[in-house]
Amino acid sequence: MVNAEGQDTRDQAAPGDLEQVRELLNSWLIPNDTRTATDRFDEYARDHGVRRGDLGRLRELRDDLRAAVEGGPEATSRTKEWSTRLDLRPVIKDGGIAFDHPGGAAGDMLAIVLAAAADGRWRRLKACPDCRWVFYDHTRNASKRWCLMYAGGPDGRACGTIAKVRQHRQKQKTSATRT
Repeated sequence: MVNAEGQDTRDQAAPGDLEQVRELLNSWLIPNDTRTATDRFDEYARDHGVRRGDLGRLRELRDDLRAAVEGGPEATSRTKEWSTRLDLRPVIKDGGIAFDHPGGAAGDMLAIVLAAAADGRWRRLKACPDCRWVFYDHTRNASKRWCLMYAGGPDGRACGTIAKVRQHRQKQKTSATRT
């Protein structure tokens, strides 16, 4: 799997079916080459065979889940609203909890999110503060902040490195103005 810059992102993949949610979330991004917000939902829907009747609701869910991953203030209440809206009901299945719903593709995605929240995986989905690419934090202490720390090639861009360079330059600029 590659991101918008063509960099290999397999190490950012979420475990199990949570990867489906991450792919949906990354149908909106800010490519590093253009730095312009890009909505690739139509391409995502075509590639994943999303039914026409599910398109609007799934796009709206994607936007609310992105807000939750990015830490929007009302994100939790939106997820709760979606559970009601899609009529998700917990059921015991194969010795565990599953969710029944009549909500189509959006219901399937929300069921994955709720299961991931229950077992602690959801909190490890993060959005890069620079390009807003959603990645899964595999670090032991869940402290990863950027999608990539090191550029994937000579023309690549790594948000973590750029942020650290920006911070270093700001410190130098502040020090220079004090002297």
